[in-house]
Amino acid sequence: MKTKIGCASVVFLIFLLATTVNDAYSQSWAKQRRYRKTGINLHVYDAYGQRWLKKRRYSTIGINLNAINYFGEMAPDANIASLRVLSTRLNIGANYTYKFTPRLSARGNIMWGRLYGDDSKSAAENESDNVPRFQRNLNFRNDLVEFSAVAIYEIYENRFPYRRRPDFMPYVFAGLGVFHHNPKAYFNGEGMAAGWHALQPLGTEGQYVPDRESKNYPKPYRKIQLAIPVGIGAKYKLDANFDIGFEICWRKTFTDYLDDVSSNYADKGELAAANGNNAALLSDRSGDSGFTPVLTDPYGYKYINGFGLKGDQRGDVTDKDWYITTGVSLYYILPKQVKNPKIR
Repeated sequence: MKTKIGCASVVFLIFLLATTVNDAYSQSWAKQRRYRKTGINLHVYDAYGQRWLKKRRYSTIGINLNAINYFGEMAPDANIASLRVLSTRLNIGANYTYKFTPRLSARGNIMWGRLYGDDSKSAAENESDNVPRFQRNLNFRNDLVEFSAVAIYEIYENRFPYRRRPDFMPYVFAGLGVFHHNPKAYFNGEGMAAGWHALQPLGTEGQYVPDRESKNYPKPYRKIQLAIPVGIGAKYKLDANFDIGFEICWRKTFTDYLDDVSSNYADKGELAAANGNNAALLSDRSGDSGFTPVLTDPYGYKYINGFGLKGDQRGDVTDKDWYITTGVSLYYILPKQVKNPKIR
């Protein structure tokens, strides 16, 4: 998958560049400053020569505001360049970070975000390769709630107390997340009420059809899924206790149903028998795409040639979906409690 290669390459190149810069920076600061006192050379080292003390560990709380996009069947292409402004939505979150060592921290994060995709908006009409998107004519939105834990590796080592931390700190991170999702489609046509309708309970690709395995239908997907967040970021020191940061995070998922589209069309008569008329109507919107000729299947449902009949391609089962957040964060370093010396 192009996204996997692209994300891995970006993270690796930035990490390599930052490490190279860090090495040069370290060598420069590692030079000894010589002072003469009573004829003896004294060597004074910077933070890189200081011991990291347990008392220098500290905690940070933060809030973040991001743009969120997804890569899947209703994205223009499965790569970073496929982003479309019309498909970008809001993502907000909060986090807690604990710094263990001069380079390593652990962060827990909770976030809410809305994914969005629409075949009629995911590509330009003059792109002939994307005409099938307009013919398919599907859409979705999906509200995610994600909990994640990541390990953060800071590029520049810092052994100073937090009040003397560097003004600028780039970093990379990776971890594990779990999220709840619930894809919905908007319908405004004949046969059912207009509005957003939850898709997972309907089994639009035949997931709830009796004896589905013998009919080559997929199994139902779960609303709770795992993700692997990996990304890059940088923080800038505002004052003693506040940092502002910029971050890009890719999430690899293990589902192809963030948009409720993955494999082939199911038989609409079997869908209607298993889960009602709504399942059949929402499984195929090609008849309302504006393309002609509009045909009618044996059950009375509209479709256009190449779409809507059992076995016609609906998605790409070989690629899992991804989502990405890009945005800014504000961090507050929790002050350390100062212990009063004991009076003897």
